[in-house]
Amino acid sequence: MIDTVTIKIKSGKGGDGRVSFLREKFKPNSGPDGGDGGKGGNVIFVADENIHTLRDFRSNPVVVAKDGEMGKKLKMYGKDGEDLYIKIPIGTLVYEIRRGTEVLVGDFIIQGQSQVMAKGGSGGKGNFRFRSSVNQVPLQFIRGGESIEKELKLEIKMVADCGIIGLPNAGKSTFINQVTKASAKIGNYPFTTLEPNLGVCVLPYQKIVFADIPGLIEGASEGKGLGDDFLRHVERNKVLLHLIDPTFDSIKNGLLDELNEENLVKSCLKNYEIIRKELLGYKSKYQSLNEKQEIVVINKIDITEVRESFARIKQKFNEIGLEVYGISAFTGEGVPDLVSKIAIVVKDSPDIIFENKSPVKIIHIEDLKNRRMVYNVSDVSEAKKDTASL
Repeated sequence: MIDTVTIKIKSGKGGDGRVSFLREKFKPNSGPDGGDGGKGGNVIFVADENIHTLRDFRSNPVVVAKDGEMGKKLKMYGKDGEDLYIKIPIGTLVYEIRRGTEVLVGDFIIQGQSQVMAKGGSGGKGNFRFRSSVNQVPLQFIRGGESIEKELKLEIKMVADCGIIGLPNAGKSTFINQVTKASAKIGNYPFTTLEPNLGVCVLPYQKIVFADIPGLIEGASEGKGLGDDFLRHVERNKVLLHLIDPTFDSIKNGLLDELNEENLVKSCLKNYEIIRKELLGYKSKYQSLNEKQEIVVINKIDITEVRESFARIKQKFNEIGLEVYGISAFTGEGVPDLVSKIAIVVKDSPDIIFENKSPVKIIHIEDLKNRRMVYNVSDVSEAKKDTASL
């Protein structure tokens, strides 16, 4: 999944004002008629729930809006440059890179949320604006405002009510397919899921958004494997659903005959500690992942050995102050009761904590209403042509 990318954007330049004089038969000295230039197009980002990756920016890392047209004769305005709307995934953070420093300027968390990231230049003024009783042949005009160029870093952090975490092949994708009717790829091998998936579980009284996070491995918080890239998506989940496969170690080592109670209990505790260690080791910018509300779930109780050992597994987790639930993501056993529990925990959990500081509003000279206008009379070649017969 491409969930971070650096791009360059450029708004449209404003069209220059025109220097022109009206020339009609039997109407000499008709005066100036140069129109104003059109404004340049804005670059606008829009959050879209149908977009899930930043892949398109890899092939198109430079985004440029249209320039405004130059003013026309007969006091006609130049055409405005069209605004350029860029769709980005919900949960995208936008940083402006200024002298090597990343400054948060946008946080898109709501469907349809939009923000102007680069404002187009204002349209210039034509010489018609400068007519007066003492200046009947004005050559002054104002150039269009300059375009704005920015270097931006886009980073996705998925926004979800419940993030599903666990070791590879624990059954996370099977679970999200079971409760949300999603179409996440599943398979009987580790790392089947290579990018996060979102699914929505619609209940009569509540809607729960689940995020299927690809399997984490030991050392993920230190950058081992792809876990470090995926842990950022856990930051914006209200609740964590920790899914544990008791058979993980035995199957990984090809020791199916060792699916006894002692080994299954030991495997559950060990695998739980591995993931907790990675959550604790991840350096979050604003909230420790280790502090999030967690629901621990033992998967694959449809397997006889796991079912018979579940009471012992539950007892061991209770001894360390944790409540566990048993389900079969494959058959759906225990899933409805678990979803009901998740709904209660999500409802009682505080809202998702976003960045500590609000996006910064960066003011450019074009945004200032009282900026000083500078008249430009250097380009008067067309004016000379128009005034030759006056």
